[in-house]
Amino acid sequence: MKDFFSTVKFKILLCVLVVLAGIMAWAGANNRLTAAPQELLGAILTPFQKIAALGSGGLADLWEKYTSIDSIVAENEALEEENAELRRQLVDYEKLQAENQAFRDLYQIQQEHPEYTYASAFVIGRDALDQFGSFTIDLGTTGGVEKGDVVVSDKGYLVGRVTEANLTSAKVLTILSPSFNAAAIISRTRDNGILSGSADYVAQGQCTLNNLTRDTLASVGDEVITTGLGGEIPADILVGTVDQLVPEVSGQSTIAVVQPGADILSLTHVFVITDETE
Repeated sequence: MKDFFSTVKFKILLCVLVVLAGIMAWAGANNRLTAAPQELLGAILTPFQKIAALGSGGLADLWEKYTSIDSIVAENEALEEENAELRRQLVDYEKLQAENQAFRDLYQIQQEHPEYTYASAFVIGRDALDQFGSFTIDLGTTGGVEKGDVVVSDKGYLVGRVTEANLTSAKVLTILSPSFNAAAIISRTRDNGILSGSADYVAQGQCTLNNLTRDTLASVGDEVITTGLGGEIPADILVGTVDQLVPEVSGQSTIAVVQPGADILSLTHVFVITDETE
């Protein structure tokens, strides 16, 4: 029994009794002795009531969030689909704008060359390993494109020719490639040469007109056009202008470095000459 009086439990009990006695004495002094038990009980239970209220409110909020998960997920999916549809409409709108501009350009080209039939095509791919700018268009044999067809820019400048045509696409070799060859002429001086690409000038998006005479009267700014010799490239197609004149290594001829009228390395749309009126 003596051990009990020295325990922590006894000390806690003693403190509680002292507090209760103090409360009773205060209640007696203030004529509130009859209400003391209720007030004491209220003081003891109040913290627990607050905790219970908070707990019930938290559980209610948690349940509300749980039951609304499906609607939130459905709403997010609807918003994602709406955004995807808006993006598709934007792409269609931008393509429609490009096509409208292409048709306006086509009208102008046809005024200058009514003897040709043109087909509109968009660039859909480029060969990353080909430094000479070859590309693929979204038009093939079902659209009237064939191997050997000539490709021009929206403004009618020579771009290259088709080297391979599938049902729905075709590959284009550009005038920047050393594999490309076409007879061309400097319009002002009538100097003839062979238009071809060159590894020395491709980084600047330029090609060359080779085999000009050593004493050519051509000068920077002169316009270069095709002659039609050889039958592969039609005559009078614009190529570009002379950017510089460089003596050939042997000194026997002159090379004209040509700045194409089309930015070959960044083209997004072209026209294919699919037919020529005899």
